[in-house]
Amino acid sequence: MLRRFRHVIKLPKSWWQGSLWQRALLMLMAILLLYTGGLYGIAQWYIYTHKDKPLVVGATFIPSYARHFGLDEKQSLQAMIDELGIERFRLVSYWSIGEAERGTYDFSELDWQFDMIEKSGGSISLAIGLRQPRWPECHMPTWAEQLPKEEWSKELKDYMGATIDRYKDRDVLKSYQLENEFFLKVFGICPDHSRERLVDEYAFVKALDPSRPVVVSRSNNALGVPVNEPIPDITAVSVYKRVWDKNLTKRYFEYPFPAWFYASLGGAGKIVNGTDLIIHELQTEAWLPEKFQMNNIEHIPEQEKSLNAERLKHRIRYGEATGLREIYLWGPEWWYWQKQVADKPDLWNAAKAELTRIKAENEKLAN
Repeated sequence: MLRRFRHVIKLPKSWWQGSLWQRALLMLMAILLLYTGGLYGIAQWYIYTHKDKPLVVGATFIPSYARHFGLDEKQSLQAMIDELGIERFRLVSYWSIGEAERGTYDFSELDWQFDMIEKSGGSISLAIGLRQPRWPECHMPTWAEQLPKEEWSKELKDYMGATIDRYKDRDVLKSYQLENEFFLKVFGICPDHSRERLVDEYAFVKALDPSRPVVVSRSNNALGVPVNEPIPDITAVSVYKRVWDKNLTKRYFEYPFPAWFYASLGGAGKIVNGTDLIIHELQTEAWLPEKFQMNNIEHIPEQEKSLNAERLKHRIRYGEATGLREIYLWGPEWWYWQKQVADKPDLWNAAKAELTRIKAENEKLAN
């Protein structure tokens, strides 16, 4: 193998007669090149096999996050539908809101979202379970916080069952997203990450509504393929590019992954367990140092260091370049706040232009 490697890259003969450490380094380089080449090949295969599928670009919408910006939540959602032309939404079913009082279910907030999206001809992927998008990640009602796991997990399943029963007959509902990034222990305030609970919840959802796919998300950008139970119908990954590193460098950090890296994850998953990969969170929102707030107009200059209109455009194109064919944008409530409150429509207009372009390309593909 060393002779072949030497021939391919034409290294001086002295390299191969060097120390054991030098030869070990060359062997490591050869392995890395082969590994990277293999990943790239899998990525290109996955991209090619999905090239004729339309690109579905939706967005996560959370009413409480719109209220965080002082926005009217219904007006915000309607603007995303009417002005941006978004047709696919990932909605949340926070346990802390849906059962704030034990044994009393309140679906009024989800009802109007379902009605509004259904009226527009759109579709919904519904997040269910304890861990769902946005801090603190696990949205447990106050009354359940002191209960032992055996008790609160049963109460949680009762609430999940009531949620599924309420919406499973609605055609607008296309999929469930179960327990957002369940194994990501380093982020969020969560009482349990046991695989047994995830497996049990997955079987529970499939038994109540076997007709719809269930999405389960990977915990982060790590290499590898999820091979343990539950094996979902669809796997999801979050894609964050530019974040604030509060621990080491104390500056903005850009993840170096090329777009095809995510296609390699998708391809590997397809080969191993037959599931496709989607992006359930594409970072199209700023990630700020802790002393800055997203809903403070004075902090917009800092926000733009993380994400401005130009970066937003390139971020959406980066997501498109992954070859994954279903993407949910993250942070349209923030774009709308900048437009309505700060009189800065740059982000909103950039997103609108990209979504319009993608829609036109999908129409061309269909024809």
